[in-house]
Parts: sequence; structure tokens; C-alpha cells
Amino acid sequence: MNTKTLDIISNETLDTEKVNHAKEILLDLQADLKTRIGSNGVGPFLAAIYDEKGNLVSKETNSVVHDQCSNCHAEVNAIRAAEKKLGTYDLAPYNLSLYVTSEPCIMCLGAIMWSGIRNVYYGVTSKRVEEITGFDEGFKPDWLNEFKNRGITVYGNIATKEGEDVLEYYVNSGEPVYKPSR
Repeated sequence: MNTKTLDIISNETLDTEKVNHAKEILLDLQADLKTRIGSNGVGPFLAAIYDEKGNLVSKETNSVVHDQCSNCHAEVNAIRAAEKKLGTYDLAPYNLSLYVTSEPCIMCLGAIMWSGIRNVYYGVTSKRVEEITGFDEGFKPDWLNEFKNRGITVYGNIATKEGEDVLEYYVNSGEPVYKPSR
């Protein structure tokens, strides 16, 4: 599968094999997510964690509305499920990769960094998430280099058209675009 690599965001030298593999997973996540929107207050984000052999460790949606908890983002839920499944708070020894339908927000970046996740692959950029949905993704200065300095590889802006379509579907479905009132 070829993919357009000119727009890919990465904090390492571009590896098209990694991008193509991530695109396959992210397309599956986008399709799966679309089927979940409107059911039990989940979405519009989905995250999955895989081990280095390609085995699924965890897959979770955003459940802020369903769980009435502002930190129940897809990435945090997937990390929590992986830690529970593996019986540890330190995921680093497992060399895990996180795939998420959209760029992680500021809160999720902290959770990823402290969890020990080694690789992050995401779809839609925060800028586009904010433009489409109105979600506030937070202030994230130089996060790609900060992750690189901590040994976390990042690839983003993958399968964006499909991801943007799912975000638009979410907004048009009438599901709440949650954010704190200020």
C-alpha cells in the first residue's frame, strides 16, 4: 500500500514501512470508531495499543460523556486497560505502540510520556480536530522534540481524510462536543 508521505509528521527520519503499517491500523480504527458513534456516549476518538509482534493489547474509545469523567480520553483509557492487562504501571519493557485516530491532546501527551509507550501513530492533527469539532486540544509546545528526547517515536497526519470524515460524522450526529465552560 502506498501512502502520500509528504505531509507525514515525524520526529525521526521518515520510514515509509512504518507509515504504511500505521495507515492500515488507523484506517481500521477510523472504520471501527464510526460504527461506535452514537452508542453510549463514546467518541469521537479511538486508541489501540499493540505489542512489537503486532498483537493487540488494548483498544478503547473516548468515554468522557459516558463515564462523566473529563480524563477518560481514548489514549488514557487504552493505557489504563494495557496496564491492567499487563499488571504494571510501566509499559516501557513491552515496547508498545499507540495508534490513535487523532493527535493526542495535552493531557494525553502526559499520560503517554509517563506510561512508557515507545511509539505513537496518529491520524488527524489537533489543528484540524479543533477546526472540525471545536474541541480544545491544549497548548503543546515542541512536543515532538520533547518526545524524541524521551525516546518516543511519533508519526502523524496519517489517513487524515478518513479521520476528518469520522469527526464530521460525529459533529453531524448531534453528539456533545464536550469542553469545560469558562
